[in-house]
Amino acid sequence: MYHTIPDTRPSTPLLDSINQPQDLRLLAAQQLPELAIQLRSFLLYSVGQTGGHFGGGLGVVELTIALHYLFDTPHDHLVWDVGHQSYPHKILTQRRESLLSIRQLDGLHPFPDRLESVFDDFGTGHSSTSISAALGFCIADRLNHLEHYSIAVIGDGALTAGIAFEALNHASHVDANLLVILNDNDMSISKNEGGLAKYLAGKLKSSDAGTANTALFEALAFAYTGPIDGHDIPALLSALQKLKTQSGPQFLHIITKKGKGFSPAESDPVGYHAITKIESLAATSKSAKAKTFANIFGQWLLTTAARDPKLVAITPAMKEGSDLVDFAKEYPQRYFDVAIAEQHALTFAAGLACADIKPVVAIYSTFLQRGYDQYIHDIAIQKLNVILAIDRAGLVGQDGPTHAGCYDIAALRCIPNTVIMTPSNERELWLALNTAHRHTGPIAIRYPRGSGDGGAVDKNNHTVDLGTAKLLRRSHNNTGQALLNFGPLLDSAKIVAAELDLTLVDMRFVKPLDETLLCQLATDHQHFFTLEDHAIAAGAGSAVSEFLASKAVTFTHLGIPDKLIPHATREQQLTICGLDVQGIRAAVLKYRAAG
Repeated sequence: MYHTIPDTRPSTPLLDSINQPQDLRLLAAQQLPELAIQLRSFLLYSVGQTGGHFGGGLGVVELTIALHYLFDTPHDHLVWDVGHQSYPHKILTQRRESLLSIRQLDGLHPFPDRLESVFDDFGTGHSSTSISAALGFCIADRLNHLEHYSIAVIGDGALTAGIAFEALNHASHVDANLLVILNDNDMSISKNEGGLAKYLAGKLKSSDAGTANTALFEALAFAYTGPIDGHDIPALLSALQKLKTQSGPQFLHIITKKGKGFSPAESDPVGYHAITKIESLAATSKSAKAKTFANIFGQWLLTTAARDPKLVAITPAMKEGSDLVDFAKEYPQRYFDVAIAEQHALTFAAGLACADIKPVVAIYSTFLQRGYDQYIHDIAIQKLNVILAIDRAGLVGQDGPTHAGCYDIAALRCIPNTVIMTPSNERELWLALNTAHRHTGPIAIRYPRGSGDGGAVDKNNHTVDLGTAKLLRRSHNNTGQALLNFGPLLDSAKIVAAELDLTLVDMRFVKPLDETLLCQLATDHQHFFTLEDHAIAAGAGSAVSEFLASKAVTFTHLGIPDKLIPHATREQQLTICGLDVQGIRAAVLKYRAAG
């Protein structure tokens, strides 16, 4: 058991002899527990050096070893759900040394990635997709007359999503030779919520745990095995060897400890879901004093709920990330963690709104995508009073393309009855939330990960008139060029606007646009630069150019280009996209040079 993260590389001679699964299979079964000890110590060291997802990987060390020991990967298909727990898999599949580059620009991807390794059968990042993907491999092998095993490893948190049960249902219908391994650690990022979590936890405490869970999964025509200790390598090998001989849908239920082997993570699996690298912990502690956009949202929710008893909060398993911890404690009857079920979250909110409750759905931009039909059909068409608090909008840094919030404006602005706000800092976020609370109809507010300018927030009840922008400066020398900012890049915009004498507008709204101000500017400005932390395609800049299409003006749209931005720091990603001060300045100077 480790109590601190090692800051020097541990001695791991057995692990160092394993460069790929073929090497692992040369070991005697009796050597595998020692390999698990060494793998866990190297994992602790490497994540301490780089930061990254932590607890999930520690919990599946023994399972990862057993799977690669008994199955013929990469010919057999191994799909890790989400991928938070895939670091041990990467270590055993030719990437041990390069793990020290994970999540860094040009380094290893933070999740399984088909382009990175033949051992990564399916790219992941969002939860609950593993069973569907593994079933696809299984049926493809059947059609291609191949005999390979297909295995999905899914956590009990991910099993709450509807897509997981849709896949289980389909697997039984086609009688697939599919092995689903439930990694049951009673956690997703935070404590699991919902009936399934209570069922599994309650039954495991009873004497008839195996019989009860058999009934649950055999109702879906899966042959159930378990529960077994997921840290007991001999037990894992015995169960997996037996399952290899059986046909049809199989379900193996293992019990693991998130953060296994590192006592702080075992006692605080939420806090140690992911960590920053060791040398930045002190800096992180200092920077934590600055209020993030999510903190401002959480404070606003508490403040407003005190005077509005009909205000409720909904989250799909993101209580900590969305800063709903205090609200959940203060108003437990008005707080709803619906687990990893984004579709349900939105339609549930719609039902509440129909009954004169004011729901706020706190959701990351990347996860809102999973509830798109529900937003259109159940909220927008019915013009319901639902607030979408869209966190992690824009580039999010080291989690890479699967977690970037690049598409919410494009997705939402084409939908009737929708209002979209893009606050530029913490003070504007408070005003936007007040405005949303008073608004009748669906309204979305997008804000980024981290903090803005850190300025004090006036926690008042003021609102913003719908579709009104803020003209921050006019060009002193009548350059005829205006910079229209949407969202949190305003500080960079201010620097460039002052340096190059641009008219500067903080637009505040993508929908509706401030059409009056835009028409006024179009009379004495020939060129508009639009700036957004969002995809250029169909984004806020596109909305401006569509509106001003009949005017004699030209445009330069600054945003995320039509490509996937690799994992890196957020600052590096902004530079890649030309959205830092240097990039904005270069775009203006390029236009002027061409003219």
